[in-house]
Amino acid sequence: MTALIILGALALVLIVWGISIYNRLVALKNRYQNAFAQIEVQLKRRHDLIPNLVETVKGYMAHERETLEAVVEARNQAASGLATAANDPGDPAAMQALGNAEGVLGGAMGRLLALSEAYPDLKASQNMQQLTEELTSTENKVSFARQAFNDAVTAYNTYKQTFPPVLFAGSFGHGTDASLLEFDHEQIAEAPQVSFS
Repeated sequence: MTALIILGALALVLIVWGISIYNRLVALKNRYQNAFAQIEVQLKRRHDLIPNLVETVKGYMAHERETLEAVVEARNQAASGLATAANDPGDPAAMQALGNAEGVLGGAMGRLLALSEAYPDLKASQNMQQLTEELTSTENKVSFARQAFNDAVTAYNTYKQTFPPVLFAGSFGHGTDASLLEFDHEQIAEAPQVSFS
């Protein structure tokens, strides 16, 4: 009879222990998904600012059509990559595609802003100054949100890979590691530098 009580208590302890591992895995996964949602908000804001920037510079830089088209195309690719990644934050292929698309967009934006330096009237435009300030602010927010996401992914992967959670993670539906979000072109991680002197 005592052996039965001991076995029952041991079984209860193992069940509670398994439940706590499962709950921690779910909580950590929800944290990194929420962190990605913050990146999504900032990248959408960035993507929404770009058409306004293109419209502002279009009149001044009419003969820079190729650069403007490259920015618009890169923006559309980045928006598409963001939509795909939002469906499954942490998916390695989606994170890689988003990182590549945002890197291309960062490079195109850098070229556009560098070219705009050659147009004094454009630099002096109140609308251009305001858009540049908003883009700079958004770039900083993207950088902070990306860091928070990568920290949350690292915490999730670390817990999942430690013992004893590693024994149960796969059977609890947490088999694949989440992927960090890294931008290929580091220019996006830095705020664009524009001077209005």
